[in-house]
Amino acid sequence: MSINWRNILLFVFVGFLIIVTGSTQSWNTALIILNMGLISAIMSLGVNLQWGFAGLFNIGVMGFVALGGLATVLVSMPPTTEAVEAGGLGILIALSMGAATIIATILMRGKMAAGRTRNIATLVLLIGGFFIYRALLDPAVAAVEKVNPAGTGYLGGLDLPVMIAWPIGGLLAAGAAWIIGKTALGLRSDYLAIATLGIAEIIIAVMKNEDWLSRGVKNVVGIPRPGPVGYEINMQANAKFVETAASFGLDPVTASTYYVKLSYGVLFAVVLLILLILLQLSLNSPWGRMMRAIRDNEVAAEAMGKDVTARHLQIFVLGSAILGLAGAMMTTLDGQLISSSYQPLRYTFLIWVMVIVGGSGNNWGSVLGGFLIWFLWVQVEPMGKHLMDFVTYPLADDSGLKKHLLESVAHMRLLTMGLILLLVLRFSPKGLIPEK
Repeated sequence: MSINWRNILLFVFVGFLIIVTGSTQSWNTALIILNMGLISAIMSLGVNLQWGFAGLFNIGVMGFVALGGLATVLVSMPPTTEAVEAGGLGILIALSMGAATIIATILMRGKMAAGRTRNIATLVLLIGGFFIYRALLDPAVAAVEKVNPAGTGYLGGLDLPVMIAWPIGGLLAAGAAWIIGKTALGLRSDYLAIATLGIAEIIIAVMKNEDWLSRGVKNVVGIPRPGPVGYEINMQANAKFVETAASFGLDPVTASTYYVKLSYGVLFAVVLLILLILLQLSLNSPWGRMMRAIRDNEVAAEAMGKDVTARHLQIFVLGSAILGLAGAMMTTLDGQLISSSYQPLRYTFLIWVMVIVGGSGNNWGSVLGGFLIWFLWVQVEPMGKHLMDFVTYPLADDSGLKKHLLESVAHMRLLTMGLILLLVLRFSPKGLIPEK
């Protein structure tokens, strides 16, 4: 098998950019870019699995990433004992009532003949169940949110190791994707896109407003770190670590910061490598060839006996699970859940740019796009500042044009992302590493 030196050089170039950042700015910044690049690459793989393998246009990426972040809170944060005693049982009963209402409605509709009677019965069950659900939920929620609202005001989590939350985040996103897929995958691609976007916004709205679940916009801070990572203060108190840091010419504070970020990088790289191997194997398997056949011509694939809707649901769930996993990893890296930070521009549009620029349908291209676009997203603004300083240098300090250009630096990110996307679509429409 011949070596594709062009693709290797592209990855080397991205690595060179990160090294230059470390040399000219700070290694702390370079390591932050590296870690978020690894997580962005995983997100890109999830979208590429859905779009590149099956042609599913999911623009609700933000919602699945947010569910992964929520999983870290539900799994790894300690429970708020007083809040659980005040309203935990009531919330559990209310949620069980809501689930029972939905199940009863589904069973009823399955047993009754289609017609006006079934429609009326459906409305009676859903409306009646909703009012009972709210009557049980509202007082329990109020009791929970009254418990130290400035510090907690929510139920908390299960106090389990945070790395358990990573696969749980994937399962939570997969469950949501299954529910969405059962209702929306029969739609045309443009309708599917609208449905996924709307449901993602609903997920974010719930996280922002249900304080008992995720503290809403008050944020959850202090999410524990994975065991292998550790904490800087413990390292700085370790005489052996301090001695080792000194041998490299580093003070304990700087060394501990680098160590933590490198530890995260190793964990994320292992996850990325495992996913990449599995996806490459699946891409080249009979299953992968079948998915690409469905993507290219659904009618022909269905004529050959393939259940297109079932396969679409399968790959939609798998891709969403990867997005949920990446969301849990990102929240772990941040150490906090900020519900208001989930914006479509960052967690949907940017991920799609990564997939398109890297190469839709090619896993290696998605990884490359994840690193490259994230690097540019972080670095374009400071580079734009230097550019504008240079361009406006001859202008007087009180010049209106100079002031306007300098104030426009904050918009360089959006301008650059749009420009890159246009250039790639014009000169390399299949991406930097096209699908074979």
